[in-house]
Amino acid sequence: SGYDFGPQPIAEIMAKKKLKPHDLVAASKEQLTHKMVGRACKGRKLSRQVQLKVRNALNTVMEANFSLKDLFTY
Repeated sequence: SGYDFGPQPIAEIMAKKKLKPHDLVAASKEQLTHKMVGRACKGRKLSRQVQLKVRNALNTVMEANFSLKDLFTY
């Protein structure tokens, strides 16, 4: 469908660092859910707002500075 973009770069980044969706949820200071993280990794189309929450949580966990372009291909 038009909402499925396949595995995203964020999934690979998380796998390399052995991060689980829970790690991002726990680190997030926003309303981030396991479902949002799962969808992000699988490539389901997320709203910009949700993409930002996921990115912010990942950056917090990894003490990194990823941009949305680093994590999502759409």
